[in-house]
Amino acid sequence: MPNRGNDFRPEARLPAGIWVLGFVSMLMDMSSELILSLLPVFMTTLLGASMLSIGIVEGFAEATASFMKLFSGIRSDRSGRRKPLAVVGYGLSALAKPLFPLAASIDTLFLARFADRVGKGIRGAPRDALIAELVPAEMLGAAYGLRQALDSAGAFIGPLLAVLLMLLFAGDIRSVLWCATIPALFCVLLLGSGLREPVAASVPQAAPERPSIPGGIREMKLPFWMVVLTGATFTMARFSDAFLLLRALGSGMPAGLVPLVMVVMNLVYSGVSYPAGLLSDRYGAFRQLAVGIFLLIVANLVLAAAQRPLAVMAGVVVWGLHLGFTQGVISKLVAASVPHELLATGFGIFNLVNGFAVLLSSMLAGALWQQLGPSWSFRSGALFALLAAAGLAASRRSMASGIPRA
Repeated sequence: MPNRGNDFRPEARLPAGIWVLGFVSMLMDMSSELILSLLPVFMTTLLGASMLSIGIVEGFAEATASFMKLFSGIRSDRSGRRKPLAVVGYGLSALAKPLFPLAASIDTLFLARFADRVGKGIRGAPRDALIAELVPAEMLGAAYGLRQALDSAGAFIGPLLAVLLMLLFAGDIRSVLWCATIPALFCVLLLGSGLREPVAASVPQAAPERPSIPGGIREMKLPFWMVVLTGATFTMARFSDAFLLLRALGSGMPAGLVPLVMVVMNLVYSGVSYPAGLLSDRYGAFRQLAVGIFLLIVANLVLAAAQRPLAVMAGVVVWGLHLGFTQGVISKLVAASVPHELLATGFGIFNLVNGFAVLLSSMLAGALWQQLGPSWSFRSGALFALLAAAGLAASRRSMASGIPRA
C-alpha cells in the first residue's frame, strides 16, 4: 500500500493504472449512457411505461448495483485481488447490452437493466479500492477526480453519439441501441490487457492478518459511518438521471434532442471533476461538499420551475457542476476513512446504503411526478439537499477528526 502521508505534491504524476481505469470507465459509460439517454423515451413511447414504473425500474437497477458492490467488496478484501472481479463486472455489463435493443416489453428491459447493474455492482468496489492502492493518500482526490472526469467524458460522448446516430438511422431507436455494444466490448479488452494489479493487492496476506467479515465491519469507525450517512442523504436529493431526460421531453424538447441533456450535464461534470479532486487534495473536502450541496439545491429549484427547454438545460448545467464538486471527493473520504484491509468492503457498504437511497428517491420522484406533477419531484430533491447540508454541518467535526486532510 502506498504511503498515506499528507503532503500535497502538485508535480506528482498519476500512475498508468489510473489512466487505464479511467479510459475503461469512459468506454463503458459511452455504451451505458448512449442507452440511458434514449431509454426513458424508449420506455414511454415504444413500450408504454408509466412514470411510476420508470422510477421503480431505475431505482431497483441502481439498488441492485449497490447491493452487489458490498458482496464483491467483501470478496475482494478476502482474496486480496481486485482485477478479476473488475473484469467479470465489466464483462457482464457488456454481455447485457444486446438485451436493450431486443427488448419487446418492460420485463425484458428490466432484465437488461438488472444484468447491466449487477455487472456494475461487481466491478465498483474492487475498482475503487484498486485506485486507492495505486496512489498515495495525498493524491487520492486527483486519482478519483481523474477517473471520474474520464468516466463523465464517456457519459457525454455516449448521448452525443445517440443524437448523431438517431439522425443517421432516422429515429430508429433499436438500431441506435445496437451500436452501444461496440464500446462495451473495447472496454473489456482494454481492462484485460492494459491493467497490471499491484503486487501488494494481488498477493493475499495470511488469514490471521485479515479481519473476518462481519467482524471487520465492526472496525469501521464513526467518521466512516458519518460519510455513509451524509452520502445517503445527498443521494436522496438526486434521483435517477431518467427524470432529467423526461423533464426535458415534457418541456417541449424534441425526442431526438433529449440525449443532449446528458451531453451537457456530463460535459460540465467531466470538466469540473479533476480540478475539484486537486483542490480537495490541497484544501480539504468539506468546503467543496458544502458548495456541491448548494449547487444541488439551486439545480432542483431551477428544474422545478422550468417550463421551456432552455430553462431545463440551465438546471442541467448546475446539476453537472454539483456532481463535479462532490462525487470524486466523496470517494476520497470513503477511501481515507477505512482500514486498508477493508478498502473494498468500505466502498461496498457505502454503495449499498446509497443504492437503497437511490431506490427510495427514484420511487418517490416517480410517485410525486405521477400524482402531483414534475415540479414536486424536484422540490423534494431540494428539501433532501437541505437535510444533507444540515447533516454535513452537524457531522463535520466527527468526520474531520478521523479522516486525514478532510
